Amino acid sequence: MNIDHLLQTIPADAVYGLVGLVVGIESLGIPLPGEVVLVAASVLSSRGGSQLTPHGIAIGAILGAVIGDSIGYAIGRRYGDRLFRLLARRFPRHVNDDVVAYAEHVFQRYGVLAVFFGRFVALLRIFAGPLSGMLRLSYPKFLAANVLGAICWAGGTTYAVYYAGRAAEAYLKNFSYAGLALAVILGILASTVLRRRLERNVEAFAASRRAEKDNPSTAPA
Repeated sequence: MNIDHLLQTIPADAVYGLVGLVVGIESLGIPLPGEVVLVAASVLSSRGGSQLTPHGIAIGAILGAVIGDSIGYAIGRRYGDRLFRLLARRFPRHVNDDVVAYAEHVFQRYGVLAVFFGRFVALLRIFAGPLSGMLRLSYPKFLAANVLGAICWAGGTTYAVYYAGRAAEAYLKNFSYAGLALAVILGILASTVLRRRLERNVEAFAASRRAEKDNPSTAPA
């Protein structure tokens, strides 16, 4: 059963709760497809006759993101490295020493800005809460960046997808499938480019760390 079919078989309030739950669990540091569920629900809300509203979806996702990140912050602050060792054993494809080291470098360098902008990047979205807690970022500052990032990411994604879907339904008509297919392809391409760029950044940072470890004299003073 795919996500689209699943979302059509449950009541609207349950969909809002499901979106918030998946986004919240992802924000705890567990690699779930929060963005995929958010986009799928937003597409369904744009269809004529749908009981779903973009407002309910956006609110559910925002609450899930804020609450999930806050719980992740508390867990990261209390358990720190032990949390990431556990995640690495459970999800080795998504969490490993190189990825965690790169994410930690980004958060140490940019602080709360990484919390805000990290909401738009899958890798950093997963690590934002736990890493911020582990690095002892100020919680009030973290919370402010977390709320703003959640509103911009969840709200922006929901309404962008909703209005794009409505436009396709209203104006494309016979060409709607082609238009939607093109939008999906463009979205996949953009996501792939971003993911590969991030993977290259992780690989470059990991190579730099190994070089410094092998040749300590080359490390910056």
